[in-house]
Amino acid sequence: QLRLVESGGGTVEVGGSLTLSCTASGRASATNWYRQTPVNERDFVAGIIGNSGTNYADSVKGRFSISRDDPTNTVYLQMNNLKPEDSTTYYCNAVTATEEHYKSYWGRGTHVTVSS
Repeated sequence: QLRLVESGGGTVEVGGSLTLSCTASGRASATNWYRQTPVNERDFVAGIIGNSGTNYADSVKGRFSISRDDPTNTVYLQMNNLKPEDSTTYYCNAVTATEEHYKSYWGRGTHVTVSS
């Protein structure tokens, strides 16, 4: 069982930057960031497999960057050039692979507010 804790949320001005952190209690095969939508959905933001494979939603390409630190099982989301529409709760999602199934874990979220 994996425990995820997000941190780094807060308030930032339009065009500013913010870095979110996701600390895990163990190793994950893949880690992703999702964010809450106004209709209570969770949209994919960014994902990383291992230390090099990354993917981003079109809305954040060129602005956000995901990375991980294996010794501490921490995944970061560097957010640059923030826009008001980026304001929402961001969730860390981790996937572990076992012998017979995948398991998905979620953090409780960290809120980001981009002032306009």
